[in-house]
Amino acid sequence: MQTTQTHAVTTSHLPQVQEPRNVAMPLDLDWVASVQANTSAIERRAASLPGRRSVKKDFQAAWLCKAVSLMDLTTLSGDDSEGRVRRLCAKARQPVSQDILEKLGMVGLTTGAVCVYHDMVETAVDALRGTSIPVAAVSTGFPAGLSPFHLRIQEIRESVAAGASEIDIVISRRHALTGNWQALYDEMCEMREACGDAHVKAILATGELGTLRNVARASLVCMMAGADFIKTSTGKEPVNATLPVTLTMIRAIRDYQERTGIKVGYKPAGGISKAKDAVVYLAMIKDELGDRWLQPDLFRFGASSLLGDIERQLEHHVTGSYSAQWRHAIG
Repeated sequence: MQTTQTHAVTTSHLPQVQEPRNVAMPLDLDWVASVQANTSAIERRAASLPGRRSVKKDFQAAWLCKAVSLMDLTTLSGDDSEGRVRRLCAKARQPVSQDILEKLGMVGLTTGAVCVYHDMVETAVDALRGTSIPVAAVSTGFPAGLSPFHLRIQEIRESVAAGASEIDIVISRRHALTGNWQALYDEMCEMREACGDAHVKAILATGELGTLRNVARASLVCMMAGADFIKTSTGKEPVNATLPVTLTMIRAIRDYQERTGIKVGYKPAGGISKAKDAVVYLAMIKDELGDRWLQPDLFRFGASSLLGDIERQLEHHVTGSYSAQWRHAIG
């Protein structure tokens, strides 16, 4: 069988140019108040993208390999066990079967990170020892973010001490819903400080913020407070990542970068389970933010089932046949 060369990703998780971290700036309420969101225009733009950015054959395989390299492989279940987390970490090390990678001409492909609850951080760190794959921990009373604030801060510190190099925090939605941007800013600043050297992803829970304007303003306030990433969802809300929300958030990122010179990352999470959807998200990022955001320090998918569908599509690409889903178990 002829080998397909995808040239999709590099083996390193670190881009050749290291971006400076986002440092908190003073809260600019005039800037926040000026932010609007034209919902109908955003929805039209989002609806047009899937049909306008279709890729096929070798190009599709390359984009799918890129998506794998940008994935936070995640398990956030009440029945998580050390065995499950270790299997997940093994999958992160080898996300696509070796024979498929050889036919694609790929080497060194891993996921972007592994994301777990705090209680499983030490297990994940141990299982990933010897790799450059970071461990991300969900924190601050995930998913509701309603535990006492001092406990949320302590949870961050303990996750960092356990070895997490990335912390996915959840904001207090009530601050965004009531327009109390000062409270959201202060909360985010304290969480950013508690993270120390660990990068912080601010989860907005966009499905519970009511309007795209709230999403845009909350995105901006979290970036002003020093968030390294802004993230759509916990994955536990009724509505998670969507294309209109993504467009709103990445345009906030673009505006922030144009005004401050700082690049902030983006993570859509929840509801992205099909390979074709991942390609659409990557196309939107490329169109709106540019190629620099197609690296794991500035873009991640929060996903679990997505990897299985991508592996099926890659196997179809090299063999011409679809395999059963059970052949591509996540862990």
